[in-house]
Amino acid sequence: MSTNQPDFDQPQRNVAQLLHEHWILFLVEGIVLVVLGVAAVLIPPIATLAVAIFLGWLFLISGIVGLFTTFWMRGAPGFRWSLLSAILGIVAGIVLIGWPLDGALSLTLVLIAYFLIEGVASIMFALEHKRALSGRWGWMLASGVVDLILGGLIFAGLPDAAFWIIGLLVGINLLFGGVSLIAMALHARRVG
Repeated sequence: MSTNQPDFDQPQRNVAQLLHEHWILFLVEGIVLVVLGVAAVLIPPIATLAVAIFLGWLFLISGIVGLFTTFWMRGAPGFRWSLLSAILGIVAGIVLIGWPLDGALSLTLVLIAYFLIEGVASIMFALEHKRALSGRWGWMLASGVVDLILGGLIFAGLPDAAFWIIGLLVGINLLFGGVSLIAMALHARRVG
């Protein structure tokens, strides 16, 4: 009988040690995210514009790169579709950069569609689980109803909601992400 048993806890100890050594970096990142999140929640129109412009640059750069690579590989199958995709990325990028307020409205409409479709899907998922006598299906049902309510509230607030809702949601996301990093950093500081 061998006494060389594998130590399955070693990778976990290594990660805990690594987190302990760099807890201050996580803390700083968390604080920065909280500050940015609070700013976005307090001034959501600016955050909405920033998101629209940032997405515009992403689309523009990806479209340019796509156009370059498409022509580089013009003999490959799907050339026309790839070309169309690259041009679409460039046009979407230019529109979002040039007219970010219009882009914010378009992004908000996509967000409304997401909430409505996600809400219906969550409700149907919950009802399927209810029929199967699964436990806790009510939470999924409630999640779907909340999604429908959010989509409806945003839609009811159009067009004004388009200028603040994306910034608010991004701010909330940054805020919660920052708080979670701060909590993780403070825990990693103690463990080591």
